[in-house]
Amino acid sequence: MRDPVLLAFLGLPNAGTMLEGELEQALIDQLQSFLLELGKGFAFVGRQQRISTESKDFYIDLVFYNYLLKCFVIFDLKRGELTHQDIGQMDMYVRMFDDLRRGTEDGPPVGIILCAQKDASVVRYSVLQGSEQLFASKYKLVLPSEEELRAELDRERARLAEQRGLYWVH
Repeated sequence: MRDPVLLAFLGLPNAGTMLEGELEQALIDQLQSFLLELGKGFAFVGRQQRISTESKDFYIDLVFYNYLLKCFVIFDLKRGELTHQDIGQMDMYVRMFDDLRRGTEDGPPVGIILCAQKDASVVRYSVLQGSEQLFASKYKLVLPSEEELRAELDRERARLAEQRGLYWVH
């Protein structure tokens, strides 16, 4: 999964104040571009897909099927920063979807939270760490400037060097 996911094709001028439903509608309106941004093998299944327990209904923002991975991929859209509550909610959605909707030929479903910001510590100390079924990816509604791209590359190099026990000097 790409991180960040670039949603500049949406052309949203008021990106900072939009609601999650407005983001969802914009993605549906530009579905072909969104599928191309996601990568190969994605087919759209539906939006606001209901899954239910004995007493409650829950609605998954977007559901896709990846025919290369042979699994459902469910998306939860968050306009703000990723929280541990968002991660817990997605974990529950993935478990419910696995139990209630997965076919015998399907692989385990994958859950992706698209959020405006994510804190590395929240990811590290949550079930996202090491999970093969849950992911969080930032989205960007505008293409970054050349300066922002350089800064992001420097951060990524430093992070990789730190993981390898090296020091990055630029």
